[in-house]
Amino acid sequence: MLEQLGYTVLDSSDPTQTMAMLEAYPGDVHLLITDVIMPEMSGRDLSEKVLSPYPGIKCLFMSGYTDDAIAQHGVLDKEIHFINKPFSRGQLATVVRKILDEDA
Repeated sequence: MLEQLGYTVLDSSDPTQTMAMLEAYPGDVHLLITDVIMPEMSGRDLSEKVLSPYPGIKCLFMSGYTDDAIAQHGVLDKEIHFINKPFSRGQLATVVRKILDEDA
């Protein structure tokens, strides 16, 4: 969906690969989009791992779980960007643009 909207996308299937891709990518990365609940680590933990060396990257969490299930992962705080699955391309486009335009 994001590529159809004109964004460059780096796709990763695990946290180790994510960090290696960020280190190898020659350009700027502006946004990390991660699921809240994943097999190896939570999306919150991944975002902390990414933001430590790359504090300028913004983060969007997504989940198809109920609010109760994701609240325990700490992503329902007001300052956290979140989108519920399933979502449309239009919904994703709106949320991504809003996040990227913050502080601009």
